[in-house]
Amino acid sequence: MLKIMVSAGEISGDMHAAAVLKKLRAKEPELEIFGMGGPQLKAMGAEILIDPTAISTIGYLEAFKNLKEHFAHLKKMKNLIKLRKPDLVFLVDYSAFNMRLAKACRELGVKAVNYFPPSAWLYNRRRAKKMAAYGTKIAAVFPMEKEVYQEAGAEVSFVGHPLLDLVKVESETAELKAKYQLKEKEQVISLFPGSRKGEIDSLLTKMLEAAAILKQKKSKLKIFLAAAAGIEIDYLLSFVRQSQVEVEIVESANYELMQIADFIITASGTTTLEAAILQTPQLVCYQAAWSSYFLAKYIFKIEFVALPNIIYGSQIVPELLQNDFETAELVEIALDWLNNQHKLNKIEAELQTVREKLGGGGAVNRTADLLLQEGGLKNSG
Repeated sequence: MLKIMVSAGEISGDMHAAAVLKKLRAKEPELEIFGMGGPQLKAMGAEILIDPTAISTIGYLEAFKNLKEHFAHLKKMKNLIKLRKPDLVFLVDYSAFNMRLAKACRELGVKAVNYFPPSAWLYNRRRAKKMAAYGTKIAAVFPMEKEVYQEAGAEVSFVGHPLLDLVKVESETAELKAKYQLKEKEQVISLFPGSRKGEIDSLLTKMLEAAAILKQKKSKLKIFLAAAAGIEIDYLLSFVRQSQVEVEIVESANYELMQIADFIITASGTTTLEAAILQTPQLVCYQAAWSSYFLAKYIFKIEFVALPNIIYGSQIVPELLQNDFETAELVEIALDWLNNQHKLNKIEAELQTVREKLGGGGAVNRTADLLLQEGGLKNSG
């Protein structure tokens, strides 16, 4: 029996780890999975001994608030390796934590595969050298990621981005318009204020203020608000009631809300990549503690925040960051797009290029095969 210890510390990592391990279990039913993760890993049958998703934070310095708990989790994971003796450790995202766990794997003589490894291609390439020194096998999801880790001396497999497998809308656009009772020639904006309360607190009020102004200027305009998993509807309703704008809150239908929208207004993060795969134009917002923004923008010298812009290599979707994130700026860009289909068409074409750079699909299956190979149950090639 193959024993795999998983380490996924955030909502997105939990989702991606669960998708791979579910595929792996279909290939190898006699499989023991245990470790750290969230609800999706638990739902697919993993034995979750630590769930840190409740203390996941936005930003670098904010994470220090929960530093004691993070180190306690790290100690417990190291002890689990010694006690349960896994054949393989599957590290998914959660970079600062999983880099330390990768080092422990090296010291304890246990193989490790890192899916969504530290973004050394974006900043701080020394992290790639560290992961190479730890002997961690890298499952690269971006082509530039593969290059940076190979240059650092790591063993790398380019598996492609799993969102190409996961982001799908089964219904045709016409069916969805009927489902959501959209009228003829009605334009649609979908709001995605984030999956954490910290993001929602900083972004949603101004998103709704902009929506109220746009509704006044455009009579045939429908506004949807996406409710992220784990976010209470009553919490979102408190913002909507205060704004007094007519908004329909929808749960568990993010991709449908992207598909029917002329464009979305979204928090920076995974949602931007999901929308890019569906070729949905987007206006990206980001507002964090100034300490975190300073670190990202000036110390690490990140030119863009939105993943579509990073992958494309230049700005194709607007980014309203920090002081630029204002209601008036949201309204100006959104109104211009509502009045100019040509601009939206141009963005859609550029997002197609982003999609192509992510690979041809099949990442989940390739990563599952990689785990089997590293676990000694499948020959390479």
